[in-house]
Amino acid sequence: MSEQTIQLELNEAGVAPGLPVPSDPRDQVQDVPYRPVEFRDDDLPAALERCAGWLRQAQQWLGEPLDVLAVHLDYDERDGSPYYDLKLLCNEEDLAGVPVALREHRQSKKS
Repeated sequence: MSEQTIQLELNEAGVAPGLPVPSDPRDQVQDVPYRPVEFRDDDLPAALERCAGWLRQAQQWLGEPLDVLAVHLDYDERDGSPYYDLKLLCNEEDLAGVPVALREHRQSKKS
């Protein structure tokens, strides 16, 4: 059995450049472990809506359901900070685009 190496193109954050970016400047894809994707807002329904929108875009880009390991909701009582801090703890391989790279690799071998 031979093992093949597939090269991944990652940006400085360690995720695939094609991965949709959360739309609000308060939201971000964080570092390891679990690659939290964070949505922060004083309005919880607004943060949840942005989270759902990003999740739909990311799954469309990925071509399959994104592996979300956990959803974490916290709050921040510091002055000037958004109160709600919603995080999706995501599979690092999904955010790096591994399923996309595997599909592209298989298609290139068929050609």
